[in-house]
Order: sequence, then structure tokens, then C-alpha cells
Amino acid sequence: MKYEKIIQSLTHNGYKVSFFEASDDAANYVVENISGVTVGFGDSATLASINFAELLSEHNSVVDPSKYSGLEFNEIAKKTLTTDVFFTSVNGVAETGELVNIDGTGNRIAGSLFGHKKVFFVFGTNKIEPTLEKAIWRARNIAAPQNAKRFGYKTPCAVKGDRCYNCSSPDRICNTLNIHLKKMKGVDAEIIIIDEILGM
Repeated sequence: MKYEKIIQSLTHNGYKVSFFEASDDAANYVVENISGVTVGFGDSATLASINFAELLSEHNSVVDPSKYSGLEFNEIAKKTLTTDVFFTSVNGVAETGELVNIDGTGNRIAGSLFGHKKVFFVFGTNKIEPTLEKAIWRARNIAAPQNAKRFGYKTPCAVKGDRCYNCSSPDRICNTLNIHLKKMKGVDAEIIIIDEILGM
């Protein structure tokens, strides 16, 4: 299999890994396996494109801050930290099994670390890089500029759309970089890989 190496690495690092050829198959899997719980979302273009929040809202209580901004966003994002299940994506993932995320507010990273009964990391195969160093480079120079542009932020990376400028803009979204070297202790974490181009 084309992605056998990364699946083996992530499994070795303690994760359950589910691989799907198409996002519809991943969505069906999630809907069939999650019911009657509270579900929180970290802001993610990947998750939005698959429509996970709407699909799961039929049989679960869903908390999704992605439709809010400012103080309202902060209040909704706080509520995601106490849900039973948390969904997020990644900005980069190494074939050696490390997950990389950059965050401006911290809610996505906070939700992936502690307190939930189950955490899902969902990403397309476009996020995969051969090494941790390249996954970090991707997060900083591809994902972050595209996300800053998506939100309409006034950062050099958003304006030029080419790379990280390590700016000091108030709109900067590269305020913290988190690397999951292994699965966190005490967290049931599952990785869903979809063989599509998803997110930034």
C-alpha cells in the first residue's frame, strides 16, 4: 500500500489508524460510530469540507466554533474543551509518525491534548511529508499562510501567500507549534487518513 509506512509509524506511536479512499466513506464511518455524546471541533477547513459537524449533529450535541468570531468564538471554543469527543486536523504529518499543528488561539491544540474521552485527527494525504522537519516546514510555510489568507488576516504571509515571515502582526496565527511525538497518555486517539487533498 502507498501509505503503509505512515500507517505503521502512527500505529507504532500508539494511535488507532483508519484509512479511507474517499471523504464520504470516512464520514459514514464516523456517523456510524459516534452517537449520543457531546462533540467538539477545532477550527479546520478539512472538517468543514467533509461537513462533519452537520452530519454528527443529528445524533449528538455538537459544539462548533468555526462559524463565530471574536469573543463569541472564544466562548464557544472553550465549550469544546469539555466535550466527550473532539475532532481536529493537522497542518503537517511526518511519515515517521509525528503530528504537527500551528495555532494562533490555542483551542485546537488544547483540545487535542487532554480531557476528552476520544480525540480524532482527520487529514488528507496532502498533509503527509517524509520527515518531521518537512512536516514542520509545511505547517509554517504552506498551511499557516493559506489559513491566514482564508481568514482575511493582515499578515505578510497572507498578503504574499508564499511563506512564513515570522512576523509580529496582531493577526499572527503562528503563536504556538505543537508536535505530537506519540499518543498522549490517557487519551483514546484515532487518526483518520483520507486519500484526498483536504484543507490547507
